[in-house]
Amino acid sequence: MFEGNTLQTTLTVLALLIYLFLVHKAVPKLGDIMQNSRLKERSFNQASFSALLIIRIFFIAILLFIWGVDFNSLLIVGSSAIALLGVALFASWSILSNVTAFFILLFSKSFRRGNFIRIVNLDNFVEGYISDINLINTTLITEQRELLIYPNNLLVTQPIIVNPKSHIMTVGKTTDLFVKAKPIRMKRNIR
Repeated sequence: MFEGNTLQTTLTVLALLIYLFLVHKAVPKLGDIMQNSRLKERSFNQASFSALLIIRIFFIAILLFIWGVDFNSLLIVGSSAIALLGVALFASWSILSNVTAFFILLFSKSFRRGNFIRIVNLDNFVEGYISDINLINTTLITEQRELLIYPNNLLVTQPIIVNPKSHIMTVGKTTDLFVKAKPIRMKRNIR
C-alpha cells in the first residue's frame, strides 16, 4: 500500500528535517547578528518574520514538487498571480529594494546602531547617528537632535563615510566641505 510512496515519504522527511534545521538554527543565528549590530528588538522581529516567511514558502513549494502536484493547473493560477504581482511590484519596486537593502545592512558590520555616518549624494551630504533600522528606512539623529528618515536602498547605493574624523553637524552641500587644496610639488630624482 505504501511502497509506491516511499521515495516521496523519504524526501518529505528529508525536506522537513532541513526545514526544522533552518528554523531552529539559521533564524537564531540571525538573532545573534542582530545583537552584535545593537539594533532594536522590532528590527529583529521584522527580519525573523521575513526569513521565516521565505523559508516556509520554499518548503511548501518543495513539498508540492515532491508529491507531484499537477503544475499545469497551478501554472495558470501562478501566471495570473505573477502578472498581478508584477504590476504591483512595478508600481512599488522601491519597497522591495528597501526590504532587500534592509538585509544587506543587517549583515554589514560597519552599519550598526550608534555609529555616526555621513552619506554623500552627489553635491549634498547628510550625517547623523544611526538610531534605528527598519524594513523600509533607517532613522538618523543629527547633532542638532533632528530625525532624518532615510530609505534603505539609498544607503546601499550611495557612498557612506562611517565614523568620519570630523563632524560637520549639518545637512548641506559638499562644496562647503572642501577647502582649496595647495598643489603638491613632486620632486623628481632623475639620474
